[in-house]
Amino acid sequence: MLRPWKLEFEIDKKLDKAVYLQIADTIIGDIRSGRLKPGDTLPGSRNLATMLKINRNTVVEAYQVLLNEEWVISKERKGIFVSDQLPVLHKNRIERLSAVLANPGPIQGTMIHFDDGHPDSNIAPVTELARAYRQIFGIKAKWQMMGYGDEHGDIEFRKMISQMLNHQRGMQIHEREISITRGSQMAMFLTAQSLLTSGDYIIVEDPGYQPAWQAFEYAGAQLLPVSVDEEGINILAIEKILSHHKNIKAIYITPHRQYPTMVTLSLSRRLRLIELANQHNITIIEDDYDNEFHFGYRPILPISSFPELNHYVYVGTLSKVVAPALRIGYLATKNQDLLQKIGSLRKIIDVHGDVIMEQAVLQLIKEGAVKKHIRKATAHYKNKRDFVYSLLNKHMKEVAHFTLPEGGLAFWIVPKTELDWDKVTSSLLEKNIKIIHPKQYSRNKVNGFRLSYGSVSEEQLEQSIPIIAEVFNQYW
Repeated sequence: MLRPWKLEFEIDKKLDKAVYLQIADTIIGDIRSGRLKPGDTLPGSRNLATMLKINRNTVVEAYQVLLNEEWVISKERKGIFVSDQLPVLHKNRIERLSAVLANPGPIQGTMIHFDDGHPDSNIAPVTELARAYRQIFGIKAKWQMMGYGDEHGDIEFRKMISQMLNHQRGMQIHEREISITRGSQMAMFLTAQSLLTSGDYIIVEDPGYQPAWQAFEYAGAQLLPVSVDEEGINILAIEKILSHHKNIKAIYITPHRQYPTMVTLSLSRRLRLIELANQHNITIIEDDYDNEFHFGYRPILPISSFPELNHYVYVGTLSKVVAPALRIGYLATKNQDLLQKIGSLRKIIDVHGDVIMEQAVLQLIKEGAVKKHIRKATAHYKNKRDFVYSLLNKHMKEVAHFTLPEGGLAFWIVPKTELDWDKVTSSLLEKNIKIIHPKQYSRNKVNGFRLSYGSVSEEQLEQSIPIIAEVFNQYW
């Protein structure tokens, strides 16, 4: 078989990147440039290893990255081939982008909405979920699931969640220390109502996630906002607050990817935060809202995984993983008194969760369908993230600061000058582009916005980002 393509590659030891990733990225570059076309054959791993004078396992790892990200496909006994359906910017998209740049006026048709980080419903495993639901309902519902269930959720489902948290997130949690909820916001509300009372204080990140703030205030607690920088929440500010305030019951944080700025809480601050929480008998409420979508080697382990931490409530969700409309969240805590209060309150407002849906999702997990979907979705979002980054570098580099996030479904965009956000958001609305006003992140002045890309199509991104840059320039 003829193999005219040859990898033009030299190992760069100065790069802080593994050799197999250098190989994978070089091949991706050749695919993007057109040197490698759909259906082209890649050299066998032995041949390529010999050509590059490296270990064959390094080439195998590089090919595995390409397979995971769907740049290539493997055909049994035939070899590795460039995929026929590539996640790249096609010619017709370039033409559409050129037309937009030539006439960046109002976008006709549907409003383009940059939400707070919703996933792409188009890639949700809806067919698999529907099949599993029908199967579980037909087999078990009549005999086992028509009565009331446990207020904390199906015990087998909770066991699966505990295994996931223990194996993938370094925690040491038992299934009876978990409560299944209808989404993470319900978990936050139940925690707030069961942990906080009138007169209590809770430290929160500022800017931060205001729906959680509302749950805390509804329970009667007063907020103590603390600023965020490139290393996460300001620990020195927390120390100062703790020296002046009593009745501080909890600290609410999003340490993995801070909402909305996407920064990760540094290890030194994590350790100091644990010391302070233990010293002052404070519960850390950890919101790990998008742990699954990480584009590096692995996500940062939760603060709740540190055995030194005495009191915590860990909140997560499966809604972003399986389907946006699927309301399945969970909370985990070793505080049995708190868990009992949460269960009692849950009985009052909801009795119990959707047991059949929990069993259906459990079946998908056991079958490996969820793991497969996460792998596919991660590659999808990584490609879209890279695409957005290229657009931002092209159109917004001169007017705003931004960094390439290691995961999640959003960028944090900070204009290089203070903007009048009332005018900016109004001007964008006139052009059929809706962004979240910065006042929804904080009660103080914030000069930045969260550009989420998960649920926005590439065509909409091509249309809208040049217009956002133009509006920024208009109010410079």
